[in-house]
Amino acid sequence: DVDKGFGAGWGSESEPGCGSEPGCGSEREKRSEAELRWLLETPTDERIFAIYEALKRKQEQGQGQGFSVEEVAELSGIDKFFIKKIAKIVELEGKLKEKGREREKERENRDLVGNLREAKRLGFSDERIGALTGRSREEVSDIRRRAGVLPTYKMVDTCAAEFEAKTPYFYSCYETECELKPSQSRRKKILIVGAGPIRIGQGIEFDYCTVHAVKALKEEGIEAHIINNNPETVSTDYDTSDKLFFEPLTLEDVVNVVEKEGYDGVMLQFGGQTSVNLAVPLKRELERLGLGRGEAKTKTKTVILGTDPEKIDVAEDRERFSKFLRRLGIPQADSGYATSAAEAREVAERIGFPVLVRPSYVLGGRAMEIVHDEDELARYIREAVRVSKEKPVLIDRFLEKATEIDVDAVCDGEEVLIGAVMEHIEEAGVHSGDSACVIPPQSLSAEVLATVRDYVRRIAVGLEIKGLLNIQMAAKDGVVFVLEVNPRSSRTIPFVAKATGIPLAKLAAKVMLGHKLQELGSA
Repeated sequence: DVDKGFGAGWGSESEPGCGSEPGCGSEREKRSEAELRWLLETPTDERIFAIYEALKRKQEQGQGQGFSVEEVAELSGIDKFFIKKIAKIVELEGKLKEKGREREKERENRDLVGNLREAKRLGFSDERIGALTGRSREEVSDIRRRAGVLPTYKMVDTCAAEFEAKTPYFYSCYETECELKPSQSRRKKILIVGAGPIRIGQGIEFDYCTVHAVKALKEEGIEAHIINNNPETVSTDYDTSDKLFFEPLTLEDVVNVVEKEGYDGVMLQFGGQTSVNLAVPLKRELERLGLGRGEAKTKTKTVILGTDPEKIDVAEDRERFSKFLRRLGIPQADSGYATSAAEAREVAERIGFPVLVRPSYVLGGRAMEIVHDEDELARYIREAVRVSKEKPVLIDRFLEKATEIDVDAVCDGEEVLIGAVMEHIEEAGVHSGDSACVIPPQSLSAEVLATVRDYVRRIAVGLEIKGLLNIQMAAKDGVVFVLEVNPRSSRTIPFVAKATGIPLAKLAAKVMLGHKLQELGSA
């Protein structure tokens, strides 16, 4: 993954950088001392976490356990200056845990505030502080705000201190001076959330969509800001948008930027699954803090533009989506979801092997697998995912020898523009990010194509989509099954736009602003 963190000093940027890595906020599995030693000596992407674990054991278990700063420096070859910074993070975690254990009602908030500013300066998220002190993220956020512990923003010095930099390129920290002056222009101001680090299942295609959305906003005379944290993209070039915030794409960091600048709207569709996953929690948090359209307490009423987050949740939640398709009378491969290993076995037996299994709410293709029997299913549940009520596993009947179909479209809530129907060259089951597709379809009958177009229109209008929509289907023996619906940009948008000449991302951005496809000449 390509990812970067900025901060006011070494240590403050290591937490945001690691915070952008999926799963970094949680405790990692305990490793043996021999494994830790090997990870400290060997340069891998796990080394920084091994350093943390080694120092943490030393602090918690004392003599004879873990590794000292000197031992870690010797084994890793990393200067003690940097190891001491990580040791400081470990030490502060210990203090916060101690505060969590004390929690005397009349003193708990005051005692926590004493460590809050230091924790925030070192890059700790509200969620991480909450986990360490036994509080919810919301509790920590409210305590922090009441205490006036708020982020400030610094301008990235693109001139290396040779002369004064004037680039609108900012990162957050918890220092006293803020170099960000919120725009006072009368123009509308919109924040576009990017896709974050490039990884398997999510690549530069989403950055294409982000940049074209910026161009659409500028054509409309709107001030366009971006929040993203991948230095290897066009969206993070300092002159692409009117303002760039180089931040982790977490709920806390996005809300902080929204609160500081005061936007008319936020666009989440162009950053792929990373940004769409923020839709429901962002809407709730904006309303909770009085920044949303619902219960706004300030002049700024920030709304999430495009498809309503509630409708996004219908498309993302497998149970709700299945009910939605049944209501429309649209076929879907037999499916179910499980919150335990026993449930997974029951669902798979009902559907019949082979089945396709994957977690819910993930980046395209991550932890997805085709399993052929109970033993493979048990291994998947044991090794690949952690099943729970909060994190169910989706199980679908695997359609063998079927042709997979991809459709990209734009909808304004009433009219639907189908950019292209793509036929996959590989059979259904090969992830769309690993397969090739062709426009126009080469082997699909006129009847199948008519059915595909009908389903796209009915689904788009039924979900009240405003903006982009990607639908994946499979055709087998003349029957078209809907596999999934993504109410966001997809990795095929640049291909469709260049092959057909239809600027889907630009059109979607304008539709999200309230334009109708008919007035844009694209109905």
